[in-house]
Amino acid sequence: MTQTRNKLSRRKFVGVAGALLLGASWVRGTSIVARRQVGVGEAFDREMERFMVERGVPGGALAVLRRGRLVYARGYGLADREKGLPVRTDSLFRIASLSKPITAVAVLKLVEEGRLSLDAPVLQVLRLTEPDGHEPPRDSRFRQITIRHLLHHTGGWDPEQTFDPMFGIGAKKGRDRPSGPPGPPEIIRYMMDQPLQFDPGARYAYSNFGYCLLGRVIEQVAGMRYEDFVRQQILVPIRITRMCLGRSLEDQAQPGEVRYYTSEDAKLESVFPGTSAKVPAPYGSFNIEAMDSHGGWVASVSDLTRFAAAFDTSPVKAPIKHDTLRLMFAPPPAPVARNGKGKVDDKYYSCGWMNRRVGAGRVNRWHNGSLPGSWGLLVRRWDGLSWAVLFNQRSDDVQLPDNAIDAALHRAADAVDRWPKIDLLKTWMD
Repeated sequence: MTQTRNKLSRRKFVGVAGALLLGASWVRGTSIVARRQVGVGEAFDREMERFMVERGVPGGALAVLRRGRLVYARGYGLADREKGLPVRTDSLFRIASLSKPITAVAVLKLVEEGRLSLDAPVLQVLRLTEPDGHEPPRDSRFRQITIRHLLHHTGGWDPEQTFDPMFGIGAKKGRDRPSGPPGPPEIIRYMMDQPLQFDPGARYAYSNFGYCLLGRVIEQVAGMRYEDFVRQQILVPIRITRMCLGRSLEDQAQPGEVRYYTSEDAKLESVFPGTSAKVPAPYGSFNIEAMDSHGGWVASVSDLTRFAAAFDTSPVKAPIKHDTLRLMFAPPPAPVARNGKGKVDDKYYSCGWMNRRVGAGRVNRWHNGSLPGSWGLLVRRWDGLSWAVLFNQRSDDVQLPDNAIDAALHRAADAVDRWPKIDLLKTWMD
């Protein structure tokens, strides 16, 4: 099916979105009041609807926070195009690399408790250099890689110069493996036999593999599965209960999870054994189970805004303490993210977050996430505004550094002249 055939007319799209607003029980009354009083709904709806209609995106969801309070939430379009099911504010989406801030908080929780050091070599933490059957790393610099390097994407791998092992290894070897595509242990062993592209700590290069290692660090130090530790220590304390790890195949989707699409309904070879025919790109062309700590979670926009709100309210309510929060947002050590004069660049990656200075004492923080069939963005703005947006189809122009939906939502936020005092997070949980 072509992208043109996927497009919804504006009248049909707005009708679906409007019906959903009235059908989402926990925001039904309050979101309508917010729209009439301050136009917050009008501003954000206009940008969301325009973006999705122009690109033929079937469904999306948005939630907006102001100073830790959820002031607007809405689903748009269709969660399942074939069944005609609308997106709800509690619909689950694959959040892809929005998993990284969650993993970073879990790592920093262990650091805060004194169970892990940021400067500990990852191979020592994982005990991969002990005589347990593992070969020593091919590149001796691997032994220099620390937990801090992994958090900051300065470990020494540059997938733009080589390939991303979290996708490439599974795609190359998956069909030859009767038990399925490789998981993290096999990928780690493979990467220990590969050279680094630069000295650890010398520069920034985004690495999914680095955050895969962090998931194994959490498991080793905590003595439990990555998912269990994150749920018990990070999510449940801030009353997030539905977030979970995703599954690759469509018949294993989580209850309430949307269906994923590509603009051309692309079909690719499966990385799972026993499948000779090509599969829809979102369902089997990659192994999301292996991506747990760098891209494996599924969540709703209300989950993500509750996660963001934990850092905007009292430090007592946050899963980590105030000093640890400052560590999470601190720039990486020099020479990374430094200009010619040795000063910190206006844009840098901290522990699980992108950061950009937009004025004196003003820093915007964000992360996005992208997989075939899904795309998301979580923004924490300097002025106390935050928002989460998730889609069940990836659009080409959201991949650009200054992507269209990012600019559109900043534009919507700037258009609101008076904000409501409601807190839908509280209304929802009461």
